[in-house]
Amino acid sequence: MSFRALVVEKNENGETSASVQQLSEATLPPGNVTVDVSFSNLNYKDGLCLGTGGGLVRNYPHIPGIDFCGKVIHSDDSRYQTGQSVILTGWRVGENWWGGYSQKACIMADWLVPLPTNLSERQAMAVGTAGLTAMLAVMELEAHGLEPGAGPVLVTGAAGGVGSVAVSLLCELGYDVTAVTGRPETESYLRSLGATQILPRDEIAETVKRPLESETWSGCVDAVGGSMLARILGQMKHGASVASVGLAGGAALPATVIPFLLRGIKLLGIDSVTRPYQDRVTAWERIGRELPLDKLESMVRVVSLNDLPELGKAILQGQVQGRVVVDVSQT
Repeated sequence: MSFRALVVEKNENGETSASVQQLSEATLPPGNVTVDVSFSNLNYKDGLCLGTGGGLVRNYPHIPGIDFCGKVIHSDDSRYQTGQSVILTGWRVGENWWGGYSQKACIMADWLVPLPTNLSERQAMAVGTAGLTAMLAVMELEAHGLEPGAGPVLVTGAAGGVGSVAVSLLCELGYDVTAVTGRPETESYLRSLGATQILPRDEIAETVKRPLESETWSGCVDAVGGSMLARILGQMKHGASVASVGLAGGAALPATVIPFLLRGIKLLGIDSVTRPYQDRVTAWERIGRELPLDKLESMVRVVSLNDLPELGKAILQGQVQGRVVVDVSQT
């Protein structure tokens, strides 16, 4: 039986191109669970894989899509039954393994989690890796002492996928959120998610010579990294933590150890790709309970497989706001 998928190919000159094609189930990679995919989404990694591969894709032809949701149509693993709704995020799917930009996917059962009963498949993909990462960041900050009422919490890259969900979650949990953005036109959007203050990126991106500034932030979800993260470390309150979730501003960290030594600041790395099963289940259950679904809906744009090549370019240029959900059956 054939199905539609967005296939990226590379020619003899090393140039890549993406197109929607009809494939047979015999072309799927080996795995112990086959899923009838309903929705996927768009992330920064997907933008890389839709283009040159960004060093993530090793073999062509390739199907990107690091997230997907759908129903099991065949399982050799007793944990998953035919007709059960499941979520896939991470595990290098969409990079080393064919991913969710396809109406069918064959993967390993260990990579799946059950869909929470209070989320639809579409809502789960509006959340996706970005939202899962945001929730894992909030969980780590709370585990290291963050509580409502301790002072403003900073979210950088706030209009992006991770940032949007982080702002919504934190506000719903009672935190006073300051959102950092380099796009002034997103201010009303961020305030609609609950942010009480908007901080222009230029006001915090510049590196300063002083390793410590006034204690301002009780916690931070940082999707930018680089010099902005270095400066934020010097603005954290004593004993506060920063959850590092991205590197849109660069991988280098031009910082000193002074904030760690004199203020006891903690820098928490957030990995959602190979997170243990129970952590992922806990995070998804909390998302189902605590993420305001009306705000989630306000972040969402639904597109088809045909729209993805151009959107892949846009997300790499920082031009995508909120969450892009891919309806793999939409033409």
